[in-house]
Amino acid sequence: MPKVKVALVGVGNCASAFIQGIQYYGKSKDSVGLRNPVLAGLSPKDIAVVAAFDVDARKVGKDIAEAIFAAPNNAPKVADVPALGVKVAKGPLMDGVGESTAAIIQVSKAPDADVAKVLKAAGAEVVVNLLPSGASKASMWYAEQALAAGCAFVNATPTFIASDAAWAKKFADAKLPLAGDDLVDQVGSTALHKTLLKLLSDNGVKIDETYQLDVGGGAESVDTMDRSRDAKRQIKTETVAASIPYKAEVVAGSTDYVDFLQNKRDSYFWISGAYFCNTPLKIDLKFQTVDAPNAGSVLFDVVRAVKLAKSKKQSGAIEAISAYGFKRPPKMQPLETAEAEFKKFVS
Repeated sequence: MPKVKVALVGVGNCASAFIQGIQYYGKSKDSVGLRNPVLAGLSPKDIAVVAAFDVDARKVGKDIAEAIFAAPNNAPKVADVPALGVKVAKGPLMDGVGESTAAIIQVSKAPDADVAKVLKAAGAEVVVNLLPSGASKASMWYAEQALAAGCAFVNATPTFIASDAAWAKKFADAKLPLAGDDLVDQVGSTALHKTLLKLLSDNGVKIDETYQLDVGGGAESVDTMDRSRDAKRQIKTETVAASIPYKAEVVAGSTDYVDFLQNKRDSYFWISGAYFCNTPLKIDLKFQTVDAPNAGSVLFDVVRAVKLAKSKKQSGAIEAISAYGFKRPPKMQPLETAEAEFKKFVS
C-alpha cells in the first residue's frame, strides 16, 4: 500500500514524539521500542505527516519540523527532523485552551484555516486528534471536518466519539473508519495496573481495594487538572475495573500537576487483597515514564491499522483497533482478548 498520509490536530508533545519517531525509525534498522516494526506490510517510514493544525503563535505558519520543538513543548529530542514542507495551519480556538493553560499558550492572531479544504489539498487519509483532554467541542468539530474531507478519524482524547453510537453511525454512513477513545500508553500506568491485577486474580488472589494516582508535568497535565480530571478518572477507573472478574473498590486517575516534572509522569499504585487461607497481601509501588514517547508506538500501530481498515472498506468504529489502542473503546475487552482480536484484524 502507499504511504499512510496523516494529519495531526494539535502540535504538542505527542505530535513531537510521533514525528521524531518517524525520522528515528526511518533512518535506523533498530526496532527497539516498537511493538510492531511491520504491520500490514507498513513500517514507520511509510507514515507521512501531510497536514497539521494548532493555535499557538509559536507554531502556526512554521514548518512542522520546527514547530514540534517550539515552546511550550518539552518532549525530549531524540532525532533531527529536516524541514518537511508542511506548515502548521491555524485551527479554530473553540475550547482548545482552558483557564489554566491560558498563561502557557500564546494564541495566534492568524485567520482560521478552512480545515476540510486543507485536508483535501494535502491528500490526508487519517486525521489524528491530539488536542488537550478538555477540548471536547473542538474534538467533535475536527471529527466533522474529517467527515467533510473524506478522512478516517483517530481520537486520542477522552472525548466520547468512537464510543458514541451517534458518531460511529456518522462514520459508518460516510464509509470511513473511526478509532478511539483516549489513547493508551505503550508502557503506561493503566496497562501496568491492569496487568498486575489480572496476574494476581489469575493466581487466585482476591483483590479488595486498589488505587492508581498519576502526577505529571507539561501543558497536558495542567489541562487535565483544570478541565478533564473527572472524565479521565472515570475512564481509567472503568478500564482498570474491567480487568478484575468481580466487584472490587477501584480508583484510578490523575491527581496533581508538578511543573518541574516537565514531560515526565509519576504513577503510584496500591493493591490490597488476600491469598491462600485469606492471608493479607499489600503492594505499594512507584512507576515513572516520559509522557510523549509513550504515545508513539501505539499511534504507529493505530494509524497503520486504520489505513488497512480503509483498504478493506471497513467503516464506523473499528472495534479491533479501538480495543487494542484506547482506554475507552466502544466495547471494553480484557487485554489478551483485545490483543488477539487486533492481531487477527491486521493479519
